[in-house]
Amino acid sequence: MDDCADISLTVNGERVTRRVRARTNLVDFLRDDLALTGSHVGCEHGVCGACTVRVDGRITRGCLMLAVQADGATVETIEGRSDGGHLRDLQQEFHQRNALQCGFCTAGMLLTADELLSQSASLTREGVREHLSGNFCRCTGYQPIIDAIMAVAEKRGIAR
Repeated sequence: MDDCADISLTVNGERVTRRVRARTNLVDFLRDDLALTGSHVGCEHGVCGACTVRVDGRITRGCLMLAVQADGATVETIEGRSDGGHLRDLQQEFHQRNALQCGFCTAGMLLTADELLSQSASLTREGVREHLSGNFCRCTGYQPIIDAIMAVAEKRGIAR
């Protein structure tokens, strides 16, 4: 029995067509087949946020989505968002405030923060904390991450 499927999707602006095993999750497909290793595999249960990517413009846990479910979708990884300069201000603030320490959670944090900043007209520290609640960080204690996001919000005129 053939447990493979052909998929075609757009990843970071490039059309990709591959044959994948039906049970391959999206983050493994991105890492193993496309060598996009910015997103990490952490808990494999969707609770840590290390595998975060954007699918059709929405934050998605790459460990909970099968690659075949992304057939026809547009997927953006941290590599695609950062290479285009979309995250430059966030990356600078994360660096300046040492909010990236070991780096394991950083891609997910940046993508999640980017989503929040692009959807918010008024942002508070509590709102940032709540939005990041699905992303775990074992190194920073979250304060530098929240400080970095709020600094960007202030520069963009959306901090409260």
